[in-house]
Amino acid sequence: MDGDARIWAPMTPFLVAAAGALLMWAAFPPLDLGLLIFVAPAPVLWALRRVETSTAAAAIGLLHGLIFFGALLWWMRTVGVVAWLPLTVVLSVLFSLYAILVWAFRMWPPARWWLVTVAGWGLFEFIRARYPLGGFPWGAPGFAAADNSGFIGAVQWIGPAGWGLIAVAVAAGAVLVFEDTENWRLLVDPLVVALVLVLAGSLFPPGADGPELRVAIVQGNSPCPGTHCPDEKKLIYESHLELTRQLPADTFDLVVWPENAMGTPFEPSGNTEVRADLETEARRLGAYLLVGSTRVVEGGEEFDNVNTFFGPNGSRLGEYAKRHPVPFGEFVPMRQLFGFIPQLDQVPRDMVRGGDPVVFATERGIIGSVISFEGAFPRYARSEALLGGQVLVVATNEGSFGRGAASDQLISMARVNAAAVGHDLVHAAITGKSALVTAEGDTLGETELFETTVLTGTVNYRVGDITVFTRYGEWLLIVAMTAAALALVLPGGRRQEKVPGVPVRPRERIGQL
Repeated sequence: MDGDARIWAPMTPFLVAAAGALLMWAAFPPLDLGLLIFVAPAPVLWALRRVETSTAAAAIGLLHGLIFFGALLWWMRTVGVVAWLPLTVVLSVLFSLYAILVWAFRMWPPARWWLVTVAGWGLFEFIRARYPLGGFPWGAPGFAAADNSGFIGAVQWIGPAGWGLIAVAVAAGAVLVFEDTENWRLLVDPLVVALVLVLAGSLFPPGADGPELRVAIVQGNSPCPGTHCPDEKKLIYESHLELTRQLPADTFDLVVWPENAMGTPFEPSGNTEVRADLETEARRLGAYLLVGSTRVVEGGEEFDNVNTFFGPNGSRLGEYAKRHPVPFGEFVPMRQLFGFIPQLDQVPRDMVRGGDPVVFATERGIIGSVISFEGAFPRYARSEALLGGQVLVVATNEGSFGRGAASDQLISMARVNAAAVGHDLVHAAITGKSALVTAEGDTLGETELFETTVLTGTVNYRVGDITVFTRYGEWLLIVAMTAAALALVLPGGRRQEKVPGVPVRPRERIGQL
């Protein structure tokens, strides 16, 4: 081996892992090349089978995570590096732990390594969607191919996590076939499963075929998105009210104002004039009115983030309180510890967490709603469906994230989650993008960023039985975890002496067990 080869050979796994991270990023908005997700995990898995130490494996996992999550969440830098960098590092550290797992089992028989790798990825995604601080599911493989009709059609059976498992199974199988073609079954089998699911999802999409719901999304915009300006709350409220007053009467069944369309002192529970305006408009329109607002609670140290629901007669019918606050955006954990960070002065109060899912009954069906961040989590859409919801409303703000990919990424995730429960989706944002999407994944209409407008269209309630995902949740992950556990404990497997294609020094040889 010449000098240049000796220098570059140890770097090859790191370079390959970095390339894989860029492929992963390309699978999501803004590039949105979703089908890449079936090959994008392969480079990092290949790299982890070709390093000699757990330290190198951890470093590869960390590098992959920093590049992938750093690029995917680049839009967060508009809020500040203090938001983007710590989150990127935490997600990358979690992935490095998964990398160590993949490396530790590289000498096991191919089928057993494949099972551990696939189930381990599923476990990694499960954990990071819940911990720390409630989790952050951005970049999960199951959300990547949202624009593929067959892919999104099949999510009703296996959920977003199920697609993630299959994508990693294909990628891990490709790595093993690259090493030894005798492992062809480990690639062909998951490919066949993926193709069958895509075909079935195309032929039997999760349609919402119940009564129609004529919807108007009021996107009132902000006079100063991403910053604070004089009379901001008043101006945002007045913009939404003025647009609503321009709507013709007896034309819509549901009018939606997004998250933070109102805020103390311009919100209905504490301002009788505001409440009278909303009641008047609901009666004039003859429509249900769902409005997003924040209000400072008694004592002034906390606030509520709620969707309030008014009936066509102007009466207040109910309220949903957001259950999942955004860390460092709607609450500051260990506030005293982080008090030295000046940007956190923009979060002077912590949000009061809502308790349970809430649905709103109308004359023709039941509406479930979640708020902003929650739209990215399958478990919140599922909780609304289990409670009887038949159409899903996601009310969001997004005014802090500029013109990056934040809105497209959230819509993409919300549409996959809505398809998983078989619901049409009403996605309402203050600064855009707002959208109407069918359960099949078709976009009926979408606004532009920072556009002051009203988006109108018709969606449908779901009247059929609940989907497999709604009923059983992440059942495929349980199956994968069980299979991996059996692979670890059942006798009969013999460890390999080396990974095919990787030179082994005498001191590295492992005797057969």
